[in-house]
Amino acid sequence: MTTLLERLKAIAGPGGWSTDPADLEPHLTEWRGIYTGRTLARLMPRSTAEVSAIVTACAEENVAIVPQGGNTSLCGGAVPDDTGTQVILSLGRMNRVRNVDALNFSMEVDAGCILAHAQEAAKQAGRYLPLSIGAEGTCQVGGNISTNAGGMNVGRYGTARALVLGLEVVLADGTVLNSLRSLRKDTAGYDLKQLFIGSEGTLGIITAASLRLFPDPGELSTALLGIDNAGKAVDLLGNLKVALDDRIESFELVSQRVFGLVTRFIADASLPFQVEYPWYVLIETATGGDAEVLENALAAAAESGLLIDAVIAKNERESAELWRLRHSISDAERQDGKALKHDISVPLSRMQEFLARGDDLLADLRADAKLVAFGHVGDGNLHYNVVLPRDLPDQEWAAEGERVSRGIYDLVQELGGSFSAEHGVGRSKRAWLREYRGGPELELMQKLKKTLDPSNILNPGKVI
Repeated sequence: MTTLLERLKAIAGPGGWSTDPADLEPHLTEWRGIYTGRTLARLMPRSTAEVSAIVTACAEENVAIVPQGGNTSLCGGAVPDDTGTQVILSLGRMNRVRNVDALNFSMEVDAGCILAHAQEAAKQAGRYLPLSIGAEGTCQVGGNISTNAGGMNVGRYGTARALVLGLEVVLADGTVLNSLRSLRKDTAGYDLKQLFIGSEGTLGIITAASLRLFPDPGELSTALLGIDNAGKAVDLLGNLKVALDDRIESFELVSQRVFGLVTRFIADASLPFQVEYPWYVLIETATGGDAEVLENALAAAAESGLLIDAVIAKNERESAELWRLRHSISDAERQDGKALKHDISVPLSRMQEFLARGDDLLADLRADAKLVAFGHVGDGNLHYNVVLPRDLPDQEWAAEGERVSRGIYDLVQELGGSFSAEHGVGRSKRAWLREYRGGPELELMQKLKKTLDPSNILNPGKVI
């Protein structure tokens, strides 16, 4: 092992590795603090060639590799186990925007490129990269792709999968698979890049990506709406899609309880209403800066009884303040303490049924449980989180948590949904993957893993 470590240090070069406990500490704990581990070393390559050499060396010694981007995983998918024998492969130094092809509406970036930096590079070229999530200032493009990240704009543009035109990937034996084509149409054999999107680094290590860009949507109009029933959000979305000619960029549903956590834990956060409403919708539309278009659509929706109140941002500052409320939810939740996290999705046509039956289900399962729900209703994704009584002993909390989660996931399954909409599987949801994707589907996943990573050195213990 000592010989391997010296070999890895030589490959990564000066500044490209660390065994210092103080430096390693933030990379050994996942964002929520639930999973922690130990590592032999943290390696920080500067190029695909170095990644390939590191993987080759580890493969020869059968040493496991944990790829790590911005370490913003919410399912424990980017931290090592507690053996201290695995190495962390951090891609943060591979952070270049390689190229922006404005005429082809595409860009090529290193996997370690911060998402916000990629967004800005596209903007400077007069183009738009629509992938947008709360952690975009720290998360990396490679991590976004490896988890098939969703975020705010999925309803109009799709998940990360829909934005990937090509990938460069290092396989488990160190082979570099270069399919960085920027084509919209290519029927030459299997679409191999799809294997690695959403695989969480278990089939290969993404080192670069070619991404699809869009025309700049121009000035956006933002509004916060108050509604009295979560089920109305789906009808409201359908109404506004027609009224606004499908120009809705984002449509976020947030409960009063969730925004209550934000105003409690986040400095200077406040809602722009004089009274509280049971539910809120944060909507952003590409109206070319003509707020009257959005105002008229909302007025018509209010007359139809689909909303109670609305505040439209008058400028970028007010818009940013509204979005700060939404982006602060995860921080506020973390400060409030542990909760049962359910990152679920159901077809839009079944969303109202899920919300209604979910309320009844929680009342039956645990009357003293508190629902903390928010999500991207525009694409059918809800973060349907449940807080159990704080005074429950740990063992009872875990048992009750599994019982409540199973009830929720059974309902999701019945309605044709998914127990993991955008956060992936990681470590925390492996048992649920076996439960709800067992049989031929899981068997094929296992065969792919065995074929591409026969020694199981790529992010072992995650997903499969």
